[in-house]
Amino acid sequence: MPDFTIETTYHLPVFRHRTYAADTLDAACRAAIEDDSWDIAEKDFDSSGPIHITGIWDGAHAAYAGPPIQIPQQFNEPVQRRARHFEILLGLLKILFDDISAARPPSLDWLTRSVWAIARGEAILAGDPDPEEPVGPPKPSHVLARLQEDRVRAAITAVLDIDPNFKGSTPEAVTDDEVHVACLSIATTMDFSDVVGNAEFQAALLEFRSLHRRLASD
Repeated sequence: MPDFTIETTYHLPVFRHRTYAADTLDAACRAAIEDDSWDIAEKDFDSSGPIHITGIWDGAHAAYAGPPIQIPQQFNEPVQRRARHFEILLGLLKILFDDISAARPPSLDWLTRSVWAIARGEAILAGDPDPEEPVGPPKPSHVLARLQEDRVRAAITAVLDIDPNFKGSTPEAVTDDEVHVACLSIATTMDFSDVVGNAEFQAALLEFRSLHRRLASD
């Protein structure tokens, strides 16, 4: 059975309480950051970070005696794994923003990388290794309807024109924020399962008809 020398680490917060006289809160915070005197420092054992691996060497009592072994990703410090993953997510968000600004649909490469990034994020939260196998892209989905706030405002005008119950009200009395809140409420509470189910059934029937025509033509 082989021996391994393992270096484990946990970060222990050190804090101090000191009063700073300053003209503004930002100036006080800056003075505290630049203060190099830690003679009144205390250790906060209750807020220590998780134990993680910071070094591995082959053999017994071999720390720094030879080349280190690569640390399995799930044993790295969690906050560092999250910080590195943040850079990946930021890069993907920039690519998506450029596509949206140019009115381009997201590329298949972006979708594949995004699926992998989601799987990696879930692995980091679970303390698991990064996904090594390629993660398949999500199956295509389609938008059946879109709730547009400008059309809701047009509907408000139409209702006020024909419904006497709202006599005396004007479209201008309804603010854009109120329209936005109403749309969010409908989008999150209205049940579209029957509509979606019917659309899926109709799509299946359409494919069956297409299949029947293909078989009949053979």
